[in-house]
Amino acid sequence: MVGATGFVGRNLSVALVEAGYDVIALSRHAPEIPGAKGRSIDVADEMALQAALVGCDTAFYLVHSLSVENFRGRDHELAMAFGRAAAVAGLRRIVYLGGLGHDPESEHLVSRHEVGRALASGDVPVVELRAAVVLGAGSISFEMLRYLTERLPFMVCPRWVRTAIQPIALADMIRYLIGAIDVEPGVYEVGGADVTSYREMIAAYATARGLRRRRIVDVPYLTPRLSSYWLDLVTPVDRRVSHALIESLVTEVVVEDQERTDSAFGIQPMGLAAALSAALDDQAAELDESLMSRENGLRDGVYTVRVAIPCLGASGFCMGSPGELTFAGSVRRCSATMV
Repeated sequence: MVGATGFVGRNLSVALVEAGYDVIALSRHAPEIPGAKGRSIDVADEMALQAALVGCDTAFYLVHSLSVENFRGRDHELAMAFGRAAAVAGLRRIVYLGGLGHDPESEHLVSRHEVGRALASGDVPVVELRAAVVLGAGSISFEMLRYLTERLPFMVCPRWVRTAIQPIALADMIRYLIGAIDVEPGVYEVGGADVTSYREMIAAYATARGLRRRRIVDVPYLTPRLSSYWLDLVTPVDRRVSHALIESLVTEVVVEDQERTDSAFGIQPMGLAAALSAALDDQAAELDESLMSRENGLRDGVYTVRVAIPCLGASGFCMGSPGELTFAGSVRRCSATMV
């Protein structure tokens, strides 16, 4: 697993471990994933990669460099180096998660396609899964959607809010990735059951959260670049990443060969409403487990405050040392625990 600390990489690593696979999780900083062997590897270090991949059967390549300058050139170089290292190590196949979109105009989507071609040019067979937005709490695209919808009951948006998009639930994306271990090498387009738009996704998220209807006014001359600056004021997402993603929204990202994908994988993905509900439910469940270890502040749409108060008995005397009350407001409910 290369890129194991990313949103999809970490979730995929956990799923592979649960499915009984031996997982080696590679990242610049050794990941701590229960059941997986975490190793600190710089993907740019080709010799270190070769050594780390020896004995492996399949490699999942989930590396993106959106947060650096000239990410397109860097991603291409890393993919070529990884393909060479994988061949020397004797891998059976590489599974790569790329992006949907035909003849894209944005650097982000062009780069996703270039990486797929670079990997496929090597000697190791490649399964390239092309997807649009992955809906799961913690993904950059989902967090952008969350902050836009929750913070702005009224929005002035550019025409890209009507661009066709086929989002996919995190659970379904993981199923496709694991299924890619055994399908014929090649390019497969994957998506959820619904073709929608960002305007409809905003409305669907508001419904899933029980928020009142959001009002959206389209402004045709508001370009993606201008709207990305507006987005900076609303969301805490890394600006270099969000700007690259926003500029890709003028391209339709929908599955055009569903029959090929269905015949190879046999997966029936969920629709938009179910995917959003699943993402919110997953976060609520995770919050129950991590509540007492969360730091103060905002993270993934959840604001956490920790305060200490004295625990008094019925007589008004302090019963032992002060206890600690942790309060966290989640996307679906509020949780409070006393210890």
